[in-house]
Amino acid sequence: MKTKNIIYLIIAFFTAIPGAYAQDAQLSGIVIENETAVKQGDMVSLSFDVTLNALEVKRNNMLVLTPVLKSNENNHESLTLDPVVVAGKKRAKVLRRKNVLGEPLPLEGTPAEVVTRKNRTEQSVHYNITIPYRSWMQDASLSLVHEVSGCADCNTLLGEELLVRNLLPAPYQPVYRLTYIMPEAEVKTRSDRHAATFNFVVDRWELLRDYKGNAAKFNEVDRIISDIRNNPDFNITEFEIHGYASPEASVPHNKMLAENRAKSFAEYLVTKFGVERNRFTVTGHGEDWDGLRKAVAASSLADKQAVLDIIDNVSNPDARDAELKKLSGGETYRTLLNNYYPPLRRTEYVVAYNVRAFNVEEAREIIKTNPKLLSLNEMYLVAQSYPAASKEFKEVFDIAVRLYPDSDIAILNSASADIESGSMDIAIERMRKIEDNPKVWNNLGVAYARKGDIGKAKEYFTRAAGQGDNDARANLEELHKTEETN
Repeated sequence: MKTKNIIYLIIAFFTAIPGAYAQDAQLSGIVIENETAVKQGDMVSLSFDVTLNALEVKRNNMLVLTPVLKSNENNHESLTLDPVVVAGKKRAKVLRRKNVLGEPLPLEGTPAEVVTRKNRTEQSVHYNITIPYRSWMQDASLSLVHEVSGCADCNTLLGEELLVRNLLPAPYQPVYRLTYIMPEAEVKTRSDRHAATFNFVVDRWELLRDYKGNAAKFNEVDRIISDIRNNPDFNITEFEIHGYASPEASVPHNKMLAENRAKSFAEYLVTKFGVERNRFTVTGHGEDWDGLRKAVAASSLADKQAVLDIIDNVSNPDARDAELKKLSGGETYRTLLNNYYPPLRRTEYVVAYNVRAFNVEEAREIIKTNPKLLSLNEMYLVAQSYPAASKEFKEVFDIAVRLYPDSDIAILNSASADIESGSMDIAIERMRKIEDNPKVWNNLGVAYARKGDIGKAKEYFTRAAGQGDNDARANLEELHKTEETN
């Protein structure tokens, strides 16, 4: 029988007095039964029945039955409880007289009860005691020490009987449900951005491999495009090409140069790699003042602040260039022209491609070498191929949330893996980004329950269950069982 905040343990156990006991003490036997231990809050109530029907006690003798609690794990932890004294008629009178006169009884401790044995009659004693709970009692046994005294040759410790091996049941261990979400399969579209700073003849846009070190830049482009085109897992879907210019000429002229140079690069890809023209999006952006400002701001240029002020405060781009020429007698402008403008004349290109789907075995290898090729769905399936408590399981979800930091599903699943590994605070902090979600509330409830904060756990489980979350409903039941039994 179980009621709120009470743990019941009822075991029927019968103890017979050994033959030597009956001979020396002229006793024939006792029965111990109905052992019950009840933990309520910080107290433990212990009771059992002692049946004396078969026991005979001589007039001067007494039997002392002393319950003892002992830790099953630590031999040094024990507690001797108040004894029960079963006395013959004459000995019982002596004990009562001593008690009335306030004289100490010949016992260790104060007896819970002194019973005068009426031989050959049915007689029983109900033992009941309440003691403060100590943690070691959770795994403790109950024994009964037998001792008889009253005659010259029978003042003897007869032995100790084990009544109950485990006094209290093990605390209820709740099994909480963590929420994981399996992401949907998707067409995996990826894109890589690169920059090519080709050198061009002044005011020209033709791409020349043998002009001013362009060969190395062409080789780099060839390697990048070849790697993508030759990869059987990829299918190129689009090229974006963006042309930029430095600001030493007029705005219209520089925009024309940037656009034509971008088109030249597109034509090179068509000729070299056979890329269809309809896959290109070509944009000429003209003068890259933003790029110039970033470069100057990060530099140790002597007139750095003056250059930044001109860029920030002179709205007409051509007028800016004219103002820059005035700084330090033209020395600053020559430095800009030689060292800062060339990197601005560049072509940036973005290659977009689809990646084929991988099975779990393939994905388990790819996640170690190039995880960005995997979808969240594939990463989830890889994680599920490992035990939930394993290092690999958590690592997969960590990679997923690193590559998809804005995905609610990646955040939730990674937080679940954190909880599995015991990192409650990390999980709670991670879920703050997506807290307005019943599935997140459920996982927050699990995290707080495992931290021992039952109040917050119940709050989150209740909120999630109120929104129809089945995991939270089950967890709320587990929480209630824990409260009832522990």
